[in-house]
Amino acid sequence: MNQPIKLDPNGPRFVTVVGGHECQLQFTLQGAVASFNSVQVPDAVGGRGIAGHLTRHALDWARAEGHSVRPVCPYVQRWIQRHPDYADIVA
Repeated sequence: MNQPIKLDPNGPRFVTVVGGHECQLQFTLQGAVASFNSVQVPDAVGGRGIAGHLTRHALDWARAEGHSVRPVCPYVQRWIQRHPDYADIVA
């Protein structure tokens, strides 16, 4: 995926736009714990790995910031299970 992923300054979420469609990973931050609540990719651009890219980007951000992650979103839970190199930051 070549589209940039940005941290939205107006809300706790990561956003990318693909084919004119906004895709996002929403989270909340309490102290040093980031709860990843949902990943949303419109059907029109689904099946391209966008949710995975958003998830990896958000996890890399959390690690760099020294946060642990609470994977509330079922997609994020499954993604971390498939990528155990991120298990060390799970709260």
